[in-house]
Amino acid sequence: MDDAVSAAAAGSAATSVSAVVDRRRSIRAFLDAPVERALVEDLVRRAARAPSGSNVQPWAVRIVDGERMAALRAMMRGLRAAQPGGEPLDPPYQPPGGPPPDWTRRRVRNGEILYGALGIDRTDAAARAAWNEENFQFFGAPVGVFLLMPREAVAWQWMDLGIYLQTLLLLIEEAGLGSCPQADWAMHGEAVARFLGVDPALRLPVGVALGHPDRDAPVNRIRTERDDPLAGDPTASPPPPGAFPC
Repeated sequence: MDDAVSAAAAGSAATSVSAVVDRRRSIRAFLDAPVERALVEDLVRRAARAPSGSNVQPWAVRIVDGERMAALRAMMRGLRAAQPGGEPLDPPYQPPGGPPPDWTRRRVRNGEILYGALGIDRTDAAARAAWNEENFQFFGAPVGVFLLMPREAVAWQWMDLGIYLQTLLLLIEEAGLGSCPQADWAMHGEAVARFLGVDPALRLPVGVALGHPDRDAPVNRIRTERDDPLAGDPTASPPPPGAFPC
């Protein structure tokens, strides 16, 4: 373990899981500062302690940084110009019958918070579209982490991937770095997988922007709301006053 990895581990030894969970948020503006490759590899490998059904560990991970990040960004600018709608998603991003009302309500509220912080009016389609393209530049992060899955994976293995992803995000936060998980990369999953040179038997559902957060950026100060997961359970005690939405 090199000095960067050792320092991150030592500096976070007293940090509780609860503190990391409460502190973590999606970061969409990063400093122009490199992240040690050894530290990123250590985080990715430690995240593999995440549980999976029968310990199958269905995931695969690839890291992009440095010159390869520059090449990826250039490729994505051309690809987005030529194919702004992306590739067909399988499965689709939303249920065939449309999302449930609560999902829609939360998504709309999330957009209000995000675009409000960015100072973009909901009627400004050009500004919203320009901001959306930042997804495919990893929001300027120096590191991108791609998670891949076998094409034959079913719902149970996808649940495993979600557990791995959350474990990775919390380890990134513990190390004093920022992250943003991005499903938008699946829109060009086949093209990015070819860029990465991965086995065609793998598919790419998500990328993670990783770097040093720009603490002065308004977009990094937002807190999205959470509803009570026990709402509607008659056996549950009511939450403390003002606890939800939080």
